[in-house]
Amino acid sequence: MKQFLYAVSLLTSSLFAIHTASAETQPSPEALLQQMSAASQSLDYELAFISITKQGIDSYRYRHAKTDGKQLGDLLLMDGPRREVVQRGNDISYFESGLQPFTLAGDHIVDSLPELAFSDIAQLSKYYDFIAVGRARAADRISQVIRVVSRDGTRFSFIIWIDEQDKLPLRVDLLDKDGETLEQFRVISVTVDPGVAEAFNGIEKANLPPLLSIPESSTAQFNWSPKWLPEGVKEVSRSKRNLPNLPVSIESRLFSDGVFSFSINVNPTNNVTSEQIVRQGRRTVQTEVRNGNEITVVGELPPSTAKRISDSIVFSGQ
Repeated sequence: MKQFLYAVSLLTSSLFAIHTASAETQPSPEALLQQMSAASQSLDYELAFISITKQGIDSYRYRHAKTDGKQLGDLLLMDGPRREVVQRGNDISYFESGLQPFTLAGDHIVDSLPELAFSDIAQLSKYYDFIAVGRARAADRISQVIRVVSRDGTRFSFIIWIDEQDKLPLRVDLLDKDGETLEQFRVISVTVDPGVAEAFNGIEKANLPPLLSIPESSTAQFNWSPKWLPEGVKEVSRSKRNLPNLPVSIESRLFSDGVFSFSINVNPTNNVTSEQIVRQGRRTVQTEVRNGNEITVVGELPPSTAKRISDSIVFSGQ
């Protein structure tokens, strides 16, 4: 009996030591997110995933490779009319049935893919808390689960499942302030293999659509500015453009914190429309008329944050 108890005690001690060692060597949540970002942009892999939004469920195939230091990507909608996005370096080309193909400048494909996989995690750590939740199973793989929470509560939060083996994101849930799931990115199968790069053979010589001409950001000084923005949000660009067939110009500023983006648009109006606010998934549109100006905040924000930004806008002379 004593020998049995001694054996049980020894086994328990061994298991505890293994668990403790494992916990001590487990990377921090921030380190895991950095590994995810690095893996997403350096490995040769293929993902089959679904995107779940309030509008429905779409299925996609995404391939990625890195050849001679150049990022290559291909995102294909698997159902319905063919829609495909191709990345070659800093050129992102869009192909869709019934529309003229075009190319935009960018360093990664943003459509239906989790922006966190391509973000500067060290920069985000100044404004978001990264919380380890534990281990779980996703896409038939063991993953580490991490919560990404806005410290000031003005932005949406995430729960991320990161593959323990290859460090790729396997699932990303976008949550509102009340914990309701707004969107899901869910991987069904994943293949990490240098052979994936073969799918991009010939892309260097392929004739992609011409780069879409976008007017350079205006350096014009506007007579309005927001007096409050969520911490870490910075102005990315600004522009002034005329509405088609109307003698009205819209002044616009684009802002981002590296994950979420939104714009503030101001134009003169004779309307006396009362304040309106609409949210569809992650996107909110907040509109109000003040002193002959229509102010619209539109982008990836909770309604309360969009309204606070709109209320903080001050015009010169006020």
